[in-house]
Amino acid sequence: MATNSNDGEAFRYDAEVRPGEKRHIMYEVGESYLGDPIEIPVTIINGVHAGPKVFVSAAMHGDEVNGVKVVQEVADRYDPQELSGTIVCLHVLNVPGYRAHMRYLPIYDRDLNRAFPGREDGNEGQQIAKVIYDRFISNCDMGVDFHTSTRNKVTIFHTRADMSDPAVAEVANAFLSAVVLDGAGSKGMMRRIASENGIPTITVEMGEAQRYQPVMVDVALDHLHNLFAYFGMIDAEFESEPVWQRIVGSKEKRWIRSNAGGWVDMNWGPYPIVEEGKSVCTVSDHFKREEHVVEAPFTGLIIGMAANPITVPGQIIAHVVSIDEAERPIIEKIVDEGGYERIGTYHWMGRRPHPTEPEGGVAEAPPAPEEGEV
Repeated sequence: MATNSNDGEAFRYDAEVRPGEKRHIMYEVGESYLGDPIEIPVTIINGVHAGPKVFVSAAMHGDEVNGVKVVQEVADRYDPQELSGTIVCLHVLNVPGYRAHMRYLPIYDRDLNRAFPGREDGNEGQQIAKVIYDRFISNCDMGVDFHTSTRNKVTIFHTRADMSDPAVAEVANAFLSAVVLDGAGSKGMMRRIASENGIPTITVEMGEAQRYQPVMVDVALDHLHNLFAYFGMIDAEFESEPVWQRIVGSKEKRWIRSNAGGWVDMNWGPYPIVEEGKSVCTVSDHFKREEHVVEAPFTGLIIGMAANPITVPGQIIAHVVSIDEAERPIIEKIVDEGGYERIGTYHWMGRRPHPTEPEGGVAEAPPAPEEGEV
């Protein structure tokens, strides 16, 4: 943990932000087809005291907007006069995709998150990635990159991180990551390249593309606040690690796919838990003459699912990670106390949307989530 209270230093990219200064800039990272500059919005909050330099980034994929609101709020609420270290807010990384409401860079559908660390003589994605990485990412000590699920899928609030790297694991724990999909990430991913270069970085997945989900944004802001406190950047109480954590290896998760085309009726609930060998859902035709049962391969927690009930054979219905009997009551308690909305906001759910719903009646409003909850 960094607790250095010495005088701060200027943050340099190709200019500098002095200690005690907050600067909003539009930084050129490329050119459009008309030769106009492509500029990303950046806020640099440089504290009056020395401390870690942390980047927070969003909209690597242009249709993932939850993180954009997180970064906007971070840029607004932290005062450099009360900060030790620097927060680098990269509001929108993929500006062309963001403008077009598209996941990838338009026209050639290039994934910006496979282009790092970039190349000066590469394609447009690699050139944008190089400017972002060289000017901002490489000048930081750690980072948090916000994402959502892809279009037509939703995901609960969870983290992806290489937990075999102690520095990355420390960042994930300071962020209070309860569910972590463990792995280094794919070649060209920003978090992988940054972590390999000594800038421990985690990815936070939260919700659905093209959709603003305030509950998840609030959770992300709470967890970021804990991270800043843990590393001594702000004067605040912090948790040193999550109350509960499930680190998920590659063999402990499974995509559950449809075995037929038609309409999906989910059979799990009221908790986001499925049981081995039991029905996750049924798929029926529109006359309900045929009904196909999709069974769970193991007992697990649903961390993602399709965003609508229309399916075809082979299409993803749910993403499940295994849990044991000791973890089940912990998950149930989280849902009981804060509502499923606290970890995931799904359009359509299992048999009952919340454990407090009476049989045959209308669900009661879930209690307001308390600050500091996992």
